[in-house]
Amino acid sequence: MSEASHTHDHDHAPPTDEAGPLSYYQRLELAVRELLIEKGVLTADEVRAGIEDMDGRSPERGALVVARAWSDPDFKERLLADGPAACAELGIDVSPARLAVVENTDDVHNVIVCTLCSCYPRPLLGLPPSWYKSSSYRARAVREPRAVLGEFGTVIPEDVAIRVHDSTAELRYMVLPQRPPGTEELDSDALAELVTRDSMIGVTTALAPTAERHA
Repeated sequence: MSEASHTHDHDHAPPTDEAGPLSYYQRLELAVRELLIEKGVLTADEVRAGIEDMDGRSPERGALVVARAWSDPDFKERLLADGPAACAELGIDVSPARLAVVENTDDVHNVIVCTLCSCYPRPLLGLPPSWYKSSSYRARAVREPRAVLGEFGTVIPEDVAIRVHDSTAELRYMVLPQRPPGTEELDSDALAELVTRDSMIGVTTALAPTAERHA
């Protein structure tokens, strides 16, 4: 039978969007994915749905959680006590890893890092930025956090303690930034606009409200 007339009666994994030759790990992932589909462990549709779910994750999810916590003290209390359960109230599943939400206050500023690799609360923040995965950030965030924050333009007063939280495969962290002053009249949607990915990692603070942003 010629190659042109050969047909397949089983599912195939969705093609990747990568241009150029695949890396070793990309080839490995594709081979494992094809094998799982061929053995009936997964279907191509399930793989596609998983990819679409991952692609749909963005910091906007985390921003909605933060905005709700800023405007609802009871929700904030639940979020700090049990992050996954509180997120589930908003229809956000943060499994399989556990989630701990740490709050910035007038006395403490929190920063997230993963010193071993790039463990990160992806269901809430999407894909980690390249600098988060860099060996420089992973080492220096622990050793000299004030200097690292300064490079992001974030100056933390000396009388405010900086706590660095090291994420693991089992436990991920998200920072609950302080609510900016002058936002008492803003609704949840407007508050969410002030929450950035970097503020939920802890390398910056939330944005200040501006007349242009909320006109």
